[in-house]
Amino acid sequence: MASKAIELTVGERTVRVSNPDRVYFPERGITKRQVVEYYVSVAEPLLKVLRDRPTTLKRYVDGVTGEAFYQKRVPKGAPSWVETATIKFPSGRAADEVCPTEIAVIPWASNLGTFDFHPWPVRRPDVDHPDELRVDLDPQPGTDFSDAVKVAGVLREVLADNGLTGYPKTSGGRGIHVLVRIRPSWDFIDVRHAVIGLAREVERRIPSLATTAWWKEERGERVFLDFNQAARDRTIASAWSVRGTPRATVSMPLTWDQLSDVDPDDFDIFTVPDLLASQGDAHADIDSAVFGIESLLELYASDSRGEMPYPPDYPKMPGEPKRVQPSRARPDTD
Repeated sequence: MASKAIELTVGERTVRVSNPDRVYFPERGITKRQVVEYYVSVAEPLLKVLRDRPTTLKRYVDGVTGEAFYQKRVPKGAPSWVETATIKFPSGRAADEVCPTEIAVIPWASNLGTFDFHPWPVRRPDVDHPDELRVDLDPQPGTDFSDAVKVAGVLREVLADNGLTGYPKTSGGRGIHVLVRIRPSWDFIDVRHAVIGLAREVERRIPSLATTAWWKEERGERVFLDFNQAARDRTIASAWSVRGTPRATVSMPLTWDQLSDVDPDDFDIFTVPDLLASQGDAHADIDSAVFGIESLLELYASDSRGEMPYPPDYPKMPGEPKRVQPSRARPDTD
């Protein structure tokens, strides 16, 4: 039987939470109400992450054991105070996507079964020029979070050598995300090229542990620097997002000093609110300095390998190599 709806006062809004006792995470008995209340507790720093960014909602309407889907268009029946931004997909089609501007949007979305928020790396005034460079460190089979930490340390060195400062966070799983605030002076293609240049330099310095190989058969037991997360319409879960893991882990912002001393399972919907209250937001200063990517583009241009494959759902891009698994490639394959 469905439980009676409750209402929460959030800022100047009243947010209705339907079926609050529904269990979303059976392994720990975590209910929908607890997830919504978690989001209310972290709404202030999370809104800083999401504000004015087109945001895809990853929804688990049947809880973590159900099928998740990405809500890329504003849901029907959204309140008038849920603002939107128009974005364009690689196909050329456009959509109006949720664009958070106030804290009540966060629990409203959570009531819809949203676990993680996936903001675009752009702001509403200019949705074609990213203001955030994102690097996704994805441990491959045979590697783990500790390996990602080692690669992140070298990534930090490469960023520093190029005059940039990155801000790390756990992905909520075994990976690490590093964010860099940049001037919105370059388009998605340029920013993706900058990430490729950066990733290749990390790979050059620690080839036994880091890889930029797009094809899984070539990665080996290394940490993959996923450059295609910088492509248009590719997003990563935001800081403070609950992830679809059995224990309701959270993507946690960290300082570089903290990164080597944590376990990603340390951060979940029960522990993070207290950590925020006691330690503050490790990414509070991310907007204090804005960087250029000129030197990263020079790294990309200086590498003879040139362009890398795009995700399979993209149209063929200029200069892109064969979009076929190397072991299956033939000389005449396009």
